[in-house]
Amino acid sequence: MKTVRVVNLTRNCVLCERCEIADNFWTRGKGLLGRASLPPNEGIWLSPGASIHMFWMKFPIDVVFVTKNDVVADFVENIAPGKTYAAKDKGAGKPFAALEIAAGQIAARGLAIGDQLKKE
Repeated sequence: MKTVRVVNLTRNCVLCERCEIADNFWTRGKGLLGRASLPPNEGIWLSPGASIHMFWMKFPIDVVFVTKNDVVADFVENIAPGKTYAAKDKGAGKPFAALEIAAGQIAARGLAIGDQLKKE
């Protein structure tokens, strides 16, 4: 799977150092399933993906939802295994893709609705 670095241009910080790109039916379907944990510097970018489920997951995560232009539209922190979440437009545009990162990383990086992300 292709990996990229995700930078928050608004906050001038790296959000995800090693981010896998899941952009087809099979890679999106697998997502993070089968992993025991997710290191703080890793994640997965699901595109398209304006909702997520945590069925069969073993650990909580943070999820950042972005528009087609990679602007943060919504996020959910510390979502637990077994839960679901559908992104909402909170004023920054229609959610299109999801970035799943380790629990606690949204708060640690000061992420906010409207931040501009970039995949490098």
